[in-house]
Amino acid sequence: MGDNHHLYRHIRKSLMQIYPKQLTGRQAQHMNTLSGMISGIVRSGKSQMRAMSKTAPDRRSKVESRIKRFTRFTQNEGVDTTTYFMPFLTPLLIGLARSGPLVLAIDGSEVGRNCLALVISVIYKKRALPLVWVVVQGSKGHFPEETHVQLVQAVKPCIPDGADIIFLGDGEFDGIGLQAEIDKNDWQYVCRTACNRLLNDDGDEFSLQGIHLQPGDCLSIPGVGFTQANYGPILVVAWWHRDYQEPIYLVSNMDLAEEACHWYARRFRIETFFSDQKSRGFHLHKSHISDPERMSRLLIAACLAYIWIIYLGVIAKQEKWVPIIHRPDRCDLSLFQLGLDLLEHFLNESLPIPVSFQMPMGSH
Repeated sequence: MGDNHHLYRHIRKSLMQIYPKQLTGRQAQHMNTLSGMISGIVRSGKSQMRAMSKTAPDRRSKVESRIKRFTRFTQNEGVDTTTYFMPFLTPLLIGLARSGPLVLAIDGSEVGRNCLALVISVIYKKRALPLVWVVVQGSKGHFPEETHVQLVQAVKPCIPDGADIIFLGDGEFDGIGLQAEIDKNDWQYVCRTACNRLLNDDGDEFSLQGIHLQPGDCLSIPGVGFTQANYGPILVVAWWHRDYQEPIYLVSNMDLAEEACHWYARRFRIETFFSDQKSRGFHLHKSHISDPERMSRLLIAACLAYIWIIYLGVIAKQEKWVPIIHRPDRCDLSLFQLGLDLLEHFLNESLPIPVSFQMPMGSH
């Protein structure tokens, strides 16, 4: 049995262990296709249909037939994230929530051809694991605040009961509608804002533009109203980290400026997801798909592939594979690169291949 077919069987078995047991005939076919797409993306390192199909195992069909099958998957209106991705999130988040707060970050990026994806991810060991997303037409620009709120509402059912949530966003995500939605969920948040945003302190209106900071300064402004709508009271922080070229301004429902700054520093890790999915990994930006719905369905396979490879990267560190696949003195590879290297090692040495879409126990 070839490596690709061997890998496909392991992927499908792992998917079926989590997926609801009662599958219709059509759903079983979709799971077979999804397993082949995950295998093809990982083995080829690309999200293009032809590249995926060349490495996806199917001894009974030719490459052109596999391209058509994968294309039909992305075109099928019956394929959605609720059915084919959400079941994997609950066990993933339950495991991560055992070790402390779940840190969620929201951000957007270009994907495919003239498509924009807005993604909420959970931060894990300097990587960002995707949870929910929406894809729209466009090559640049911001999403409306209604979309931010809808994405928060979409991820909420996946959150384990009793889990502490910290929500992070950059300057696009400081709208009072989003803050109100997060407050309604009893989550904490820290989002970047602009220095010209209007603040209200007991009727005294002002902005942060008049505050002069030096590198290393961190000014806390608690209990103020935000914008002309006077939303709040909230905490506003003016912070010039010594490593930053200029000050940044934050809005939060936390009590302490130091706490807000500590958590906001983790927001930049969501950018690792887009770089791993694009230039450093699966080349999602070169998939040639221009339809947002089709791109959203392709993301199901790409995101499951990504979570699995991060799992392998954790296994590489946890089970002491790093000196064997990389170097014994130090490791300068990300979990994503380690996962890919460990998979290649397992295939080359005909070793058992672990497949999972949740992180290993004790890895937090």
